[in-house]
This record gives sequence, C-alpha cells and structure tokens, in this order.
Amino acid sequence: MHIDHLSLTNFRAFSRLDLDVPRRVLLVGDNAQGKTTVLEAIYFLATFTSFHAPSDRQLINFLLTDEALVVARLVAEFERKKKKHTLEVRLIQEINGSGQTRLRKEILLDGSKKQVHDALGAFNAVIFEPQMMRILEGAPEERRRYLNMALAQVVPSYARNLSDYQQALSQRNALLKLLAERGGDQEQLAYWDGVISQHGAAIVHARIHAIEEIERQAVRVHDQLTNSAEVFRMDYQPAFDPLQQDASQYKLPLQVQSVRSGLSLDEIQAGFSQRLRQLRGEEIARGVTTIGPHRDELRILCNGVDLGDFGSRGQLRTALLSLKLAETGWMKEKSGDWPVLLLDEVLVELDDQRRDDLQRYLAQGEQVLMTTTDLKLFQPLFVSSSALWQVSAGKIEQQTQSQ
Repeated sequence: MHIDHLSLTNFRAFSRLDLDVPRRVLLVGDNAQGKTTVLEAIYFLATFTSFHAPSDRQLINFLLTDEALVVARLVAEFERKKKKHTLEVRLIQEINGSGQTRLRKEILLDGSKKQVHDALGAFNAVIFEPQMMRILEGAPEERRRYLNMALAQVVPSYARNLSDYQQALSQRNALLKLLAERGGDQEQLAYWDGVISQHGAAIVHARIHAIEEIERQAVRVHDQLTNSAEVFRMDYQPAFDPLQQDASQYKLPLQVQSVRSGLSLDEIQAGFSQRLRQLRGEEIARGVTTIGPHRDELRILCNGVDLGDFGSRGQLRTALLSLKLAETGWMKEKSGDWPVLLLDEVLVELDDQRRDDLQRYLAQGEQVLMTTTDLKLFQPLFVSSSALWQVSAGKIEQQTQSQ
C-alpha cells in the first residue's frame, strides 16, 4: 500500500499543498515549519482523528477560523493490492441557523460518502512521534486510545463495536444514576447489560489477540534494537478479566503472564454478563459502570520493570519504537499490505548502531516518510535513495540530491 498523491487545503499551516509522494521521503527543515503536519495529515486519513488535536476544529487553518464557512480538505490517491483508490476527508466549519458555529466531517471513498466505521481500514498508516511517549507514561486512556486506533484500521467491525459499546455505556450509566436517586427494579438494567456484554466482549476478544500478536513481533524488534539486553513485554489488564480468580482463592504475589487467547468470544460475553449482574448493587450505589473495556489497562515492561513508572528516557524511546515497528508488521500480517510508515524525528536519541539497524529495517516496508532537522543522522545510502522535501513556513520544496 502506498500513497501516490497528497492534496491538502486549509489544513493546519498549509493553505494549499499538492504533491506526488515517492516511496521514501525525507522531510527536512527546522522545527515548527510544517514537517510533522504532513505526517499528521496522512495519519488522519487512516484513522479520521488526530493524535495531536483534541478537536477537529484545531486542524483547520487558524487564519480562517473566524469566517462563516471554512472547508479543510485532505485527499489521498493511493494504491492497494494493485488497485487505485481516492480517499477524501472534508472538515466543514459553518454557522447554523441559531448562529452557533458547528463542525461536521465528510468522508468520501472513491467518490462515495461513507460513515467513519465503514471507511476505516481502507487506508492504513502507523505513526511514531516523540509526543507519543505518553502512550507509555500517560494515563490508561492513552494506551486504550492507542489500541483503538490500531485495531480499528485492520479488525473488521471493531470501530462499530466500540461506538455501540460507548453509546450503550452512556445509557447504562444514566440508568444507574436514576436507580440510585429514585430506586426501582434492578432488572431494568438487563437490556443494557446484554448490549454492554455483547459489544464489550468483542472489544476485549480483539484486544486479547491483537496484544498477543503485536507483542510477539515487538519482542523480536526490541531484541534487535537493544542487542538482546532487554526483554520486552506487554501486560494487558482488562477491567473485566475473563480469567479472574475467585475472590476466595489465594493469589501468589508473582508476576505471571496470563494467557487469555484460548477463550472464545461466547465465553467472554457470558462471563462479562454474569459479572455485571453480580455488581449491580455496587454500581447502582456508585452510579457508574465499574468494569468493561472502557477501563482496561495496558502496561509495557522491559526485564520485568514497568517502563511507565521506572523507565529511563532511552528505554522509553526504544520501547515505543519497538511497539510502532511491531504494529507495522502486525498490520501487514492482518491485512496483507504494509501500512504507510510515518516517523517523526525517530533517529534522535538513538546511538549509531541503532540508527543503522533501524534504517536497514525500514528498507523492507513499501512506503516511509520521515522528518529530520539533520540529514547527517542518516546513512548516505539511505539519503541518496530518498526524495528530499525541504519544509519551511508551511511550504514544501522538492530538492534534488545535488542541492
């Protein structure tokens, strides 16, 4: 899979960008010139959300946000399995009849309008940015968001299950609060328990298998990047654990990796439904659903040490890079196509050996775009086989190797 052409209109600092995209691109320039914005735009076309911006409004060129009607457009012409496709996203900011500003998003795949969950997976990309260190260091929702953005691209129906689960969760929480305030028959929860357990089990089932598969690849990548000095592990801690021991059983204080991949979807759903029923009284008192994938946790460990709590800067960066490269291989394994790989200042803080190892690894992918402020970090052969884009003040100039 690769992008042949990228067009941006009123996206971030780019009022207009129209470029053919080679298979290997180095975006060169000082900080805050627009290099990362190009990567963000391509990743947005894969996930329809920004890893940076909490709101799509922030993606619209800030010089135009006060106008009555503004349209930001992202268009990619890409090839997948030897077939040409066009993917377009429009962010439309307009004033409604009551004078309020609203933003709506339109997605067109090969000219046909699509809902987000129907368009996800058409185009795949993996992105690495230094700011993504919060996947390891930040709150649990950062890791859940990472999982959701990866799984939604390659696991059919994952995005729809996630959307349906979140809607049902909101309704169930509202009913829990109502029962707490006014009382009533707890069996009113039965319907929402069924919806929650159905979609929640599908999410947990997908996460179990994805984490196991990504970890398998990350272990190999991390072993290479650390010269076998560290062992990488992903510790999935579901809020509803289908392997949860009975409370009366004695638990040894040992760090043992749980294996949940042998559980069927039906087993997870049945256990989840039963646990929701058991917790009804407690959850009514608290007015909130206390278990489910909305409260899952994922921890990243090296040599048994939780990097989120005790990892050094170098360990965190290497672990995140291993995770992202593993995600790339996992997507290839699941979809049959290499995703477009987007790497922002990835060589900074890596030693010479790890830089060389990484550049050799990148040679196997189909398309990679990388940003840098210093071309000297790259091997001469890697530079000579890449297209050079000089980025300055929201404009891109394509350079020849002689420049």
